[in-house]
Amino acid sequence: MKKYFITGLLVWVPLTITVWVLQLIVGTLDQSLLLLPEPWRPEKLIGFSIPGIGAIITLLVVLLTGIVAANYFGLRLLRLWEKLLTQIPFVKSIYLSVKQVSDTLFAPNGQAFRKAILVQYPHPGSWTIAFQTGVPSQEVAAHLEGEHISVYVPTTPNPTSGFFLMMSRSSVVELEMSVDEALKYIISMGVVVPEKPAPVIKR
Repeated sequence: MKKYFITGLLVWVPLTITVWVLQLIVGTLDQSLLLLPEPWRPEKLIGFSIPGIGAIITLLVVLLTGIVAANYFGLRLLRLWEKLLTQIPFVKSIYLSVKQVSDTLFAPNGQAFRKAILVQYPHPGSWTIAFQTGVPSQEVAAHLEGEHISVYVPTTPNPTSGFFLMMSRSSVVELEMSVDEALKYIISMGVVVPEKPAPVIKR
């Protein structure tokens, strides 16, 4: 009985968690409908609510924004909008900071989160997986001895929170596993072990 029960758990636990995560994402995106005037909302137009319609609308808006911003006139409009935002003192600091981070993270040629590394944290002798995000600024590097890198140490099982550290390059170990494999390893708390890459045969 125990064997069958565990087998059933192995089937239902991943499925349940996957459905729960999808419901959380769709439910969050559905909140975008609250931005619409009440007469324009689906429940007012057709008489009932459609789960997921807000998520679809959000994705379409993001896609259309990307299409518009990719052409000449859209780019000029975007620059005009950014120029307007940068004229507002408090909004300027927030917008520019967030934009710089998002450009770094999502740029196709960016180097953020492009490399998984092994670091000693939170104390020597205790190792964890982290991600290299760049290098310290010139001002900070001037106070550090030797070459250092900027490191993000994610928490488990939620990698969206973590710690930003600056560590000596010689004290970290570069890993061959991809960023996706490293994230799975972290989220699963070490249960999902990345496969070892096949050795390269030299001829």
